[in-house]
Amino acid sequence: MKDVISVVRPSAVKLLRIIFDYLSRIAKERNVDTILELIADLGRDVVAADRCTVWLIDERKNILWTRVAHGVDRIEIPRNKGIAGVVAESGEPLIINDPYSDPRFDKEVDKKTGYRTYGIIALPISDSKGKMIGVVQVLNSRTPLKKFTNKDQQHLVLAASYAGNQLEAVLLQEEMDNTQREIIFTLAETCEMRSKETGNHVKRVAEFSRVLAGFLGMNQNDALVLKTASPLHDIGKIAIPDSILLKNGPLTDEEKIIMNSHTTLGWEMLKHSDRIIFKAAADIAIHHHEKWDGSGYPAGLRSEEISLYGRITAMADVFDALANTRVYKKAWEKERILKLFQEERGKHFDPSLIDIMLEHFDSFWNINIRLGDKNIVG
Repeated sequence: MKDVISVVRPSAVKLLRIIFDYLSRIAKERNVDTILELIADLGRDVVAADRCTVWLIDERKNILWTRVAHGVDRIEIPRNKGIAGVVAESGEPLIINDPYSDPRFDKEVDKKTGYRTYGIIALPISDSKGKMIGVVQVLNSRTPLKKFTNKDQQHLVLAASYAGNQLEAVLLQEEMDNTQREIIFTLAETCEMRSKETGNHVKRVAEFSRVLAGFLGMNQNDALVLKTASPLHDIGKIAIPDSILLKNGPLTDEEKIIMNSHTTLGWEMLKHSDRIIFKAAADIAIHHHEKWDGSGYPAGLRSEEISLYGRITAMADVFDALANTRVYKKAWEKERILKLFQEERGKHFDPSLIDIMLEHFDSFWNINIRLGDKNIVG
């Protein structure tokens, strides 16, 4: 067991300062992972512990899971397993200063991590209605006595009660966001199936777009908006007649005009929403067939007149069309795709985005393999 440096428990004034400092930071956050990390840091600091884990309850799977645990990666455990499971089942807090003598303690995590647990406080986190939503668990007092006390438990209860309300609000928002994403993907997949594309097409375009945005340096939230919105790039095709959308053989000039109108149709469908994702999707729908040199449609926009989301999705869409078999073509080999993107630098596509894609081409190719339709030419 590693040595743990002893520290003094915070005074009442310092305790309040710690709690209010963390709560002000938690209140500004909308990302669940960040909030869980802040709650874990808060729990550790208010009782002078070595580590803290915040477990959340998944009612459907009947498990406890964590994305934030000091010293370990994401883990899932049965809801009734270990000390956290005991608290999750009973709803009652626990202090254990000799866990290896307690049959309820699960030693497997210590064995996997090489960590030695000699003290635990675990207590429930509840929402505003009193429903338990998780368990906060601190390990190993860093005070000279190396033991947790009832006062430590009271301090942790105080911190958890404040943090629980904010966590509840963010979890509810995340659930709403996840539901919105599922609806968007389902709608996009339905549209692609109508034009005889596979559902994986929209998943790949979404992932290509997110990764390209990340390499460009776009912040995480904007990249997530792009990933969520990009599957709706062709939503306007839902209004294109089957006689044109499913036609075998080349389209007439009149039919091309109708087919190309899917960009403006998609924009008309999406533009009225105040939701940030649908606003982004509207821009993508009307811009993803514009070209850097102005030769695209529907408006013949040039360079940065085309929205960044539209420019990124255009490259993701073309990459996927080339790398996968369609009803009208076989999948292209890797070298042929590379050559096309090199040739279209500054013509069809944004030169800076082309440079990024070519530099990280293997990352995109690996995504295509992972989410592919088993038709890729090596």
